[in-house]
Amino acid sequence: MLISTDRLVLRRFRTADAPRLAEYRSDPDVARYQSWDAPFPLLRAETAVANFLASDPDKPGWFQYAIERTAERDLIGDVAVHLHDNLRQAEIGFTLAREHQGQGYATEAVSAVLDRLFRVQGLHKVAGECDARNTASAGLMERLGFTREGLLRQQTYIKGEWTDDLIFGLLSTEWLLR
Repeated sequence: MLISTDRLVLRRFRTADAPRLAEYRSDPDVARYQSWDAPFPLLRAETAVANFLASDPDKPGWFQYAIERTAERDLIGDVAVHLHDNLRQAEIGFTLAREHQGQGYATEAVSAVLDRLFRVQGLHKVAGECDARNTASAGLMERLGFTREGLLRQQTYIKGEWTDDLIFGLLSTEWLLR
C-alpha cells in the first residue's frame, strides 16, 4: 500500500490485476477519450502490468497507482503520474471503471495522489490534459483546484480524428492552501 483514504487503497499493481485491467479498459465508454482502443486484450494488460511493476513513484517516468476499494478489495481503476526528470513537476491522468464512476472515487483517489505529490514529494506543479469533449475529467480537475491554462486546437490525432485538448495546472501553493 502506498496511499490510503477512507474508502480506497492506492497501491502498486500486481500481476493478478491484469484480467481486471483488461476488463475495464475494454469498455468502449472508458476507452473513448484514452490513448488505447477497446477491446484491451489480456496480453496487452499483462504487458502493461509488467511495466507498471518495474516503475518507481519517486523516480522520473510513469508510475501507475492501482485504485482498490478498501472493504471490497477490488480493483476499480488507476491513477497515472509522469514525474519529470527535475522531480519537481508531474503530469497526472486517471481511469475509473464505468460502474464506479459518479461515486466520488476518482476525486478521492486523485486527491490522495496529489496530496502525496505535493506534501511528501515536494512537487511544485502538477499538470493534467484531457480531450476537450471529456467534461467529466475536466470537471474533476476543476473541482480539485486545477486551473484551465489552455486549449490546444486540433492537437491530437487519435482514433481517426483530430481532437482539441484542454490543459490544466495546479501549483503546490494552491494545493497546500486548500
